[in-house]
This record gives sequence, C-alpha cells and structure tokens, in this order.
Amino acid sequence: MNGRVTAVSSNGEYSFTKPNRDSIRLLAGLGVEGDVHSGATVKHRSRIAQDPTQPNLRQVHLVHEELFVEVGEEGFKVGPGELGENITTRGIDLLGLPVGTLLRIGDSAVLEVTGLRNPCLQIDNFQGGLLKQVVGRDEAGNIVRKAGIMSVVREGGVVRPGDTLEVELPIGPHRPLDRV
Repeated sequence: MNGRVTAVSSNGEYSFTKPNRDSIRLLAGLGVEGDVHSGATVKHRSRIAQDPTQPNLRQVHLVHEELFVEVGEEGFKVGPGELGENITTRGIDLLGLPVGTLLRIGDSAVLEVTGLRNPCLQIDNFQGGLLKQVVGRDEAGNIVRKAGIMSVVREGGVVRPGDTLEVELPIGPHRPLDRV
C-alpha cells in the first residue's frame, strides 16, 4: 500500500485550522517542530485538563484528501490543513489501518499510527453541520469517525508535499483503530 503526501501544515498557536507549509520537520518522540501539539505529553487542551502527564499519542494528525471530496458532495468546501491536520494524504485508506502501522514518509520520517481522531464541536464552528459528515453511525449503530488518524513520530525527518507514503502493517493480529 503506497500513497502520497498532498499537503503539510502546522501552527505554533492554538487554532482549529493549520496553514499549509512548504515542508514540516518531524521530531522523534515529539511531533511537528514548532506545532502547538508537539511534545512527549498531551498538548490538546481537553486532555491536559484530564491529566497533563499522559503520553502524547496525538503528535501528528493525518487526514486523507478523499474525505474532502466526500464532504464536498454534501456541499462542504474543505481543503488541506482546514481540519487541523499536519499531513494530508492521497491513495491510502488511513481509517482502515490497524494500530501500530508504520507510515514511512519521504526519505527518513516514520510515524506509528495510534488511533482515530475524535472530532469535537469545533468542526461545526468551522462549518455548520460538518461534524455530522465526519462522525456518524454504521448500519449496526456503531460510531464511525472519519476525521483522520493520529500518530507518534518514531523517526524524524522533513516531510513535503509530493513525498511518497509507504505503509508497513504490524506483525501479528491487527487491532482496529479506536479514538485516542
């Protein structure tokens, strides 16, 4: 399974969206250099309020560009970085990857997938009704989250639009993604 990076984004301040960049630098064990969510312990405000010593399993947020097309068919206009992701991808079913999957990006960066993004009401502040497009229920009534995946940086490196993205599935039984 291979794909491509279509955009990279970061922001040093808390905001819902992240501006696109020419490149981002991933730092092992921390996240995106200069990004507000970078760090070994949790950086998301709601998580800090619960327990600021928790490990940061949400260092790097990835969203598949195909989601933008899907929500576009429902009348929403969303582009790279606008859902707060650091890396926008094309060609890989991010939501179908198991926990522990390694994503090799560009020349040297390696991410380990930790789980699904659990979208919040800020999405509706960005565009009213968008939350219902990225969180829903399947036929069995189970919650389906589509707002991307979260990861930690195992090996650092520079990531740019156009970089290849290679998937390395974990050995052994695969555990499906859950919210982190």
